[in-house]
Amino acid sequence: EHEDTSLLLQPLFEGQSYGGAAADGTECPSVAVPRNSPAKRDCLVVAVLCFGNLINFIDWFIVPGILLDIQQYFGLSDGKTGLLQTVFTLCYMLAAPIFGYLGDRYNRKIILGAGIFFWSGVTLGSSFITQSHYRIFVLSRGLVGIGSASYSTIAPTIIADLFEEGKRTTVLSIFYIFIPVGSGCGYMLAAGMAKSTGDWHWAFRVTPCMGGLALLLLILLVPHRIQRKTAAHRALSISGMIGRADEKPDVYRTTRTSWCQDVGSLVKNCSFVCSSLGQTAMAFVTGALGMWMPLFLYRAQVVQGLVPPCLQDSCNSSNSLIFGGITIGTGILGIIAGAEAARRLRKINNKADPLICATSMFISALCLYIALMVAKTNILSTFIFIAFGELFLSVNWAVVTDILLYVVAPRRQSTAIALQILVSHLLGDAGSPYLIGAISNAIQARNMPSLQWSFRSMQYSFVTCAFVGVFGGGFFLLTSFYIEEDRKEAQR
Repeated sequence: EHEDTSLLLQPLFEGQSYGGAAADGTECPSVAVPRNSPAKRDCLVVAVLCFGNLINFIDWFIVPGILLDIQQYFGLSDGKTGLLQTVFTLCYMLAAPIFGYLGDRYNRKIILGAGIFFWSGVTLGSSFITQSHYRIFVLSRGLVGIGSASYSTIAPTIIADLFEEGKRTTVLSIFYIFIPVGSGCGYMLAAGMAKSTGDWHWAFRVTPCMGGLALLLLILLVPHRIQRKTAAHRALSISGMIGRADEKPDVYRTTRTSWCQDVGSLVKNCSFVCSSLGQTAMAFVTGALGMWMPLFLYRAQVVQGLVPPCLQDSCNSSNSLIFGGITIGTGILGIIAGAEAARRLRKINNKADPLICATSMFISALCLYIALMVAKTNILSTFIFIAFGELFLSVNWAVVTDILLYVVAPRRQSTAIALQILVSHLLGDAGSPYLIGAISNAIQARNMPSLQWSFRSMQYSFVTCAFVGVFGGGFFLLTSFYIEEDRKEAQR
């Protein structure tokens, strides 16, 4: 079922008016429109979308939270272990353009509901996979990635249609807070369930219940149709032209274009391209950290003699709990700080958003490099610098999305988000977990097997993330050169 903007705007031109002037110059009678009801509805819609985003990222980071147990259970090398997250991300990014195309043309509520139902069902099914079916387990992670893509692609566009630019950054910040919160909860839920039950499979049986609740709330609280706002519609509503009885509906009809035309237009948008490459660097770093950091911390503690090597089926998962807590705290603080910095600095500099992203990427890269270098001697300092590295990475989440939403025309936003997801994951976190594991394997193969080299191989491979972070900062600097012109073009 199509969400046709022209049909939604039709009542505005069939004798209804909202205090505008009629064609004969007389003042049209004002219609009392309740203000609280739409505002409450919008808040409920955002609450449901945030809850879904929470579950989405809990599912995403269940595997890293119990990585030691899974590696021990299936007898995997570092390279094969990293393949789990790589398959998930590859399926996620390949499905994103499909859902972007569908989200720009069909009913978004139905697509969101189908995605939640699909990924929840697959997650539950994966909890019953036995030791001899590792390939099926890998396949299940890929299918969960497909379901997650439907949500991440479409949910931000609904928020963009509900709120104007001033409020949109704040609401997007709230929405994206649930990325680190969900990620951290994924670590903590997985580690907690594995510890309490003695079986890591139970970690995959909690989120399907939460997914069922999210689906019910989506059905009950989210309207079947949410009006898509084109740039013309937003401009006319601000100027007071909406509601004039002498205007024709065709003026406001959204032009249908092919997916190839949309992509061609986006590729010419320098701000979109550069900011997407910056987000690709962010995705590379966050994907590698999310997958391997708890294991890296564990190996550092083993080298320092703080914990014994894991030789049994159920391994110490305290690092997952601590790292999950760090992810939640720094994520919330970073996203709020980024949104507030953007809100204040935009008043004095139109290029504030990309400059904020560039600065935070440079600082994050430096903090991560220091954390890696001190890991062998001081685990507390490692935790502190990792926390600062994640904090400055989190500053960018809402700001980067807001950049996309104001440099891309509204009717191409789902496609733009899908394309950004495709590029950032293809060149970012689709490969980084496997790449880090493969480099670690290669280093270990050239040296005698030992706990010392098990740690060093991961340490040396992680240095890649610091250099990629510097490149990300450079791409955000490039964005600042084009952002004003592209913003004006999107408004036109």
